[in-house]
Amino acid sequence: MRGILASSIGVTCAAALALPLAPPAAAAAADARPVPTAGAATRAAVTARSDIPGSTRSLPLRTLARDRASGAAVLGLTPRAVRPFSLLGVVWDDPAAELHGRVRVRTRAAGTGTWSGWRDVETHYSDHAADPDDAEGAPEGVRGATAPLWVGESDGVEIRVRPEPGEGGTGEGGEAGALGVEGGEAGGSGGGDHAELPSGLRLELVDPGSEAPDGPRTAAMDAGATAASAANSDLAPLGALEIPALDGERTRRELLALRGAELTERQRAEPYIGPRPAVVTRRGWGADESLREKRFVYTGKVKAAFVHHTASGNKYTCAQTPSLIRGFYRYHVRSLGWRDIGYNFLVDKCGGIYEGRAGGVAKPVKGAHTMGFNTDTTGIAVIGSYGSKKPSSSAVKAVARLTAWKLGLHGMNPRAKTYLKSGGGNLYRKGEKVRLNVISGHRDGFNTSCPGGKLYKKLGTARSTAARYQGR
Repeated sequence: MRGILASSIGVTCAAALALPLAPPAAAAAADARPVPTAGAATRAAVTARSDIPGSTRSLPLRTLARDRASGAAVLGLTPRAVRPFSLLGVVWDDPAAELHGRVRVRTRAAGTGTWSGWRDVETHYSDHAADPDDAEGAPEGVRGATAPLWVGESDGVEIRVRPEPGEGGTGEGGEAGALGVEGGEAGGSGGGDHAELPSGLRLELVDPGSEAPDGPRTAAMDAGATAASAANSDLAPLGALEIPALDGERTRRELLALRGAELTERQRAEPYIGPRPAVVTRRGWGADESLREKRFVYTGKVKAAFVHHTASGNKYTCAQTPSLIRGFYRYHVRSLGWRDIGYNFLVDKCGGIYEGRAGGVAKPVKGAHTMGFNTDTTGIAVIGSYGSKKPSSSAVKAVARLTAWKLGLHGMNPRAKTYLKSGGGNLYRKGEKVRLNVISGHRDGFNTSCPGGKLYKKLGTARSTAARYQGR
């Protein structure tokens, strides 16, 4: 993961709690509720936004046990009370190092004292990053990291990081029992070497900030919020919480106003662009603009869109989307060291569309989403994990609506292919010209499982639907 800032706030955690390790099997009641419509979710987002800054706390992991066969250290933290948080991840010192191991956590729900079951944290996240030679991806002051995991408001945590076994060893064993005693022997069998865990492992606990009415802002926040909002001034009034949707005709008129001088005569006569969808602005989801770098960075035309998933789990309601995005934003900036949130746009399971990286949703803002292919592209993250779970039809439709408009601003056909020059990665060498779909999955540009197999299979539908929205 090429980018992780070293400015997380270190906080000493409270004393470990003497709590039972057997997790209760509790299902989230929110999952049983009907999924709200995109319009209802957006209205909830822009009327219940946050103006209270959140926080990030870093807890160093320590040795809890050693594998009997290999002697490999199992790192983690015993059960403990912590200040409330809603999102977590693990970071380490070297952004070029990979975590070859299994990360499992369980958390205690704030207010109920109920502990969750053990949950896996996605460890392969280094491919969501700036390009290798980009200043944002420079190793100084950045860290490697897992994907963020959304756990909801919690006030207790326990974590285990077990190295992966090398050839000839299984390294399998129980999560509790021997692992719960510092210095105890980990359950397991088999021999063989285990991968060495990267140095400087620490647990990041992110409080995205609570929802509250407008309050006083610092001068830095005022200036940052004004600049971020002004970047969308061609589309919405200064300070708008949402950029409203437009019908097809008004979108075509807007295209001529925004890019008229750059369009060919044919494009002016018959512009292929989808109706502009509604987009919740950064002010709408409560971005603390004092966190990010002040300047905006742009690329050339947007020739392609890369679709991602956040790998943060699916246990969220659409009313919580602004909180999740504030959590991702803080994790990307405070914990990973990026200049801003990495994605250009985010889409939730209700089909709500949200502005990501600052600089203007109609402009070619350079993101940090697909290592090697951040130039001349836009990054769209569907919130959730879609390796085994299908994305909602609302989310897929939102991706199609967004790409029909965003790609249409630059004359790109969602069903076509285009050439991009690689900035370097694990699939294509630096400088190589690569032919890719105009709507591609993250895995098309980097060897990764993102955006999850189930979402990746829906990209064909997104392409054809987006082309139809453009009138092709």
